[in-house]
Amino acid sequence: MAHLEYTLRGDADQFLTHLDSAILGRSITASAEGGTDQRIGDARMVVRSYERFGALGGNRVALTLSILAVGDELAVSAFGTGGSQAMFFKANTLSESSFLGVAARAIESFPGQGDA
Repeated sequence: MAHLEYTLRGDADQFLTHLDSAILGRSITASAEGGTDQRIGDARMVVRSYERFGALGGNRVALTLSILAVGDELAVSAFGTGGSQAMFFKANTLSESSFLGVAARAIESFPGQGDA
């Protein structure tokens, strides 16, 4: 499992729109698989899950983004999973790392990245 974390500032809805466009626009096999949006007081937790076909591994890989928004502060965790071809250990994780790279570029291109 590949993992990245970021803190940034910005509007959560604009950030989500930006992520959807950037992630889904990078691959014709990419799809939004689900998500949730929860609020407690001023805190908002958003989870989004995407999948795409990993040509390097010949299988589907997943990307999950968790976003904690409080005001204009955003804490983002991104996880790339799947794509391994072995039964008892991870082998050939290039596809999950590649999909995580798509998320990293999307997050880093959003204005406010690294400002929190």
